[in-house]
Amino acid sequence: MSKIDDLLKKFPKRIVSVLPTPFHRLDSISEIVGCNIYIKRDDLTGFTFSGNKTRKFDFLIADALSKGYDTIIGIGANQSNFCRILSGVGAKYGLSVHLILNGKKPYKFTGNLLIDHMLGANIHHIDTTDPDVRMEEAERIRDKLISEGKTVYFLPPGGSTPVGALGYVAGFAELINDFKKNSLKIDKIILASSSAGTQAGLVVGQSITKWNGKIIGISVDVTEVELKKIVYELARETAKSLTIDISKDIIYVDDSYIGAGYGKRTPECEEAVSLFARKEGIFLDYVYTGKAAAGLLDYCRSGKIFPGENVVFIHTGGNIELFE
Repeated sequence: MSKIDDLLKKFPKRIVSVLPTPFHRLDSISEIVGCNIYIKRDDLTGFTFSGNKTRKFDFLIADALSKGYDTIIGIGANQSNFCRILSGVGAKYGLSVHLILNGKKPYKFTGNLLIDHMLGANIHHIDTTDPDVRMEEAERIRDKLISEGKTVYFLPPGGSTPVGALGYVAGFAELINDFKKNSLKIDKIILASSSAGTQAGLVVGQSITKWNGKIIGISVDVTEVELKKIVYELARETAKSLTIDISKDIIYVDDSYIGAGYGKRTPECEEAVSLFARKEGIFLDYVYTGKAAAGLLDYCRSGKIFPGENVVFIHTGGNIELFE
């Protein structure tokens, strides 16, 4: 048993994800960019069209069930990947799901929203782009449900809580096993970062194992300064639950690839999505992984990744966005 496994054994866990996910070299893209690029296929976690959020729910749903909750509230955009997974988890374990989604109710349901409906989630659309207004509505619905006698497990966007972040503390142990099985010294890990739960969990795993590479979060929506603060605070709270310390010095964020804003396509993102599809048969999305892959490719071309380095790209899923 690894040190990470030993530290996590005190937390309740349910098996939502199908693990381990595949890990392999991207031979065609590595040849094109002249760097050694590997991929961790967390788009293949095997539940409700997969993605990184299933790892979080391995711990979140166990926490909710162990405490006797019968209802879960999730918050996100109309096409939230997190809310799609939450809808599936609620259906599987018999909990009522309420989703508070910012965006007008569409005439036709597509992508993640279509799946939310298929899974029986109760959906509350709120026509705003203001996260504070959305949170106020979520809290109002929570209070109403509690007044009706429900016990409500209230989750922030992305399920980014210390409990949720444990999914990627465990995921980091899996990555270390991938490295060992392939006799690889990995220098950098690159991933899309937004609500911070995935990156925070990885950073905590790095702290536990003393791995000396860099974990670089490519921001898809907020500034480097803001996201580094969010990642650090969540990593610190997660580390505290494991009785370990965390350092700000190992948190790396790059906000160079956001473009015009969250969900807004960039030419570099479009190129990355096309390249991964046509050269590797791997589908990215235009909101998260496409922008992270654009950063990866630019790092190779600009010399931020050296030809002799070994780099892992974590595919966090979200490719159902292609069907919106």
